[in-house]
Amino acid sequence: MPSLTATFRPATGLSNPHLQTLWGPLWRKLPDLSRQRERLWLADGDFLDLDWHGPHQPDAPLVLVLHGLTGSSHSPYVKGLQQALQAQGWASVAVNWRGCSGEPNLLARSYHSGASEDLAETIRHLRAQRPLAPLYAVGYSLGGNVLLKYLGESGSASQLEAAVAVSVPFRLDQCADRIGQGFSKIYQAHFMREMLAYVQDKQRHFRDQGHHQGLAEIERLGPLRNLRTFWDFDGRVTAPLNGFSDAHDYYRRASSRYYLGENRTPTLIIQSSDDPFVFDHSLPNAHELAAGTQFELHSRGGHVGFVDGSLRNPGYYLERRIPQWLLEGR
Repeated sequence: MPSLTATFRPATGLSNPHLQTLWGPLWRKLPDLSRQRERLWLADGDFLDLDWHGPHQPDAPLVLVLHGLTGSSHSPYVKGLQQALQAQGWASVAVNWRGCSGEPNLLARSYHSGASEDLAETIRHLRAQRPLAPLYAVGYSLGGNVLLKYLGESGSASQLEAAVAVSVPFRLDQCADRIGQGFSKIYQAHFMREMLAYVQDKQRHFRDQGHHQGLAEIERLGPLRNLRTFWDFDGRVTAPLNGFSDAHDYYRRASSRYYLGENRTPTLIIQSSDDPFVFDHSLPNAHELAAGTQFELHSRGGHVGFVDGSLRNPGYYLERRIPQWLLEGR
């Protein structure tokens, strides 16, 4: 694997990968950000909600921030990065994937790890909105996978100056296996509850709104009982709702590892080897990466963790490293 290129040391008492992973969602407190919400209507009639933060100057650098599975623009790592970018004088806009902004989306289809067409529409919209602004993108976990897939698909036409992907599930099939092992089953159970609630909320919304076509598409899935693993959920729900034949087809077509070599955008990937969602053998080899990709692999950090400093005064490595790397590349 590529060698370490920057130094991260976990906070004293937080070297365990699960504590790193859980610190943000369970214990981190962030002040409310002053953000402006914009609804982006997609070509298929659905929508994404975008939350803007930072300077409004037309030429201020703009960073698109992409959250992970069952997250939103309110996820601590999203708000923390937007806050750090604003301190640097940069603007940012956080995407809420379909149905993740607190309101069910309008179609039966869902967001998923391969939804690069939604990212492409968002980027085209931002280029039209702020044509003078240099545009960058940062994706976490699922958002990082979508971003890397998009970069490979678009090649030299990405319209991005640079990109950063963090804690990426490069091989979705292998990550579905990894999260079903050991303590990681706790995360799997959490995700299953959240993803089932996402579908059930949409089903109730369609029923209340008289959306017969969408309701019929969800009801064709059958009773959603005994879905305990990602293989179960993605085979029974994600694949049929989003045009894949089964979980294997979804994982093969959506896994970003297969797209890395076609990326022509300067890219930083930040990963930890103790990520409880990702096997070591799921990480790409050096020869799979495009020439402009920098792979930063740390021995510690968990999944979207990277908490340093101390328990009394925690620091957030990603929120220093990402703005710094983007600034150095200008």
